[in-house]
Amino acid sequence: MNLTAPSAADVVRAPAAESSDRPPRRTTGPGRGRWWVRVGAGLLLPVGLLVTWQLVAAAGVYSTAQLPPPGDVVLALRELIVRGELWQHLAISTQRVLLGFAAGSVVGLALGGLVGLTPLARAVFAPTVQALRAIPSLAWVPLLLLWLGIGETPKVVLVAIGAFFPVYTTVASALAHVDPHLVELGRAYGRRGLRLLATVQLPAAVPPVLAGLRLAMAQSWLFLVAAELIASSIGLGFLLIDSQNTGRTDLTLLAIVLLALLGKACDSVFGLVERFLPPARR
Repeated sequence: MNLTAPSAADVVRAPAAESSDRPPRRTTGPGRGRWWVRVGAGLLLPVGLLVTWQLVAAAGVYSTAQLPPPGDVVLALRELIVRGELWQHLAISTQRVLLGFAAGSVVGLALGGLVGLTPLARAVFAPTVQALRAIPSLAWVPLLLLWLGIGETPKVVLVAIGAFFPVYTTVASALAHVDPHLVELGRAYGRRGLRLLATVQLPAAVPPVLAGLRLAMAQSWLFLVAAELIASSIGLGFLLIDSQNTGRTDLTLLAIVLLALLGKACDSVFGLVERFLPPARR
């Protein structure tokens, strides 16, 4: 009788194979309609907010200095484009976010994996990391200025701090709560240590880990504004603070809108990755 060990995918899917009477995956329902219906539904609230903004500005509830109409914000956008500043602000802010996100995610994956798989590491690291997580982003600014100076390094490090905690938390929790029956099945087929981690535990933890990465990307954009308080002369965070100091509310609103659009674009990329994952890993 010839017995061969199954592939990694077979091990991960084994519990699903035992439930042949499971109902088929739904192909209809909320969120699975035509793409243009979903896009149209998603645009309802932004369009409603835009109309409300215009109506409130036109009604004179606030002065133009307090709440400029959407047209003034569009003119501010045109002004930045003509002066050649818009792309510089967008490029440097995106660079800082991507570098910080990458660094924070790598450290979060490593430490989260260690804490999720090792009870001793959980006892040593988890309490301190949870305490550090409660520190507001602005509280890091003076320390990073003191330790790292005023260059790009402290800005990227602050964004990395923001990205680290969601990744660490979700990875540690996901690996600590992998189905023990699935782990035992992998061990029954001779998988131990790194091989068990790579073929059974990590694939089982992919959905929550990806959710943690999405949250980390959103957190990176949140920490960006605090990061660009550190002696910046360019970037969306700088534009936000500088426009506040100069009384350019139109530029302030423009910076907020651009941050929202960039954050949504990054989140949509992760949404596409989730959508095209193999079914066994969703």
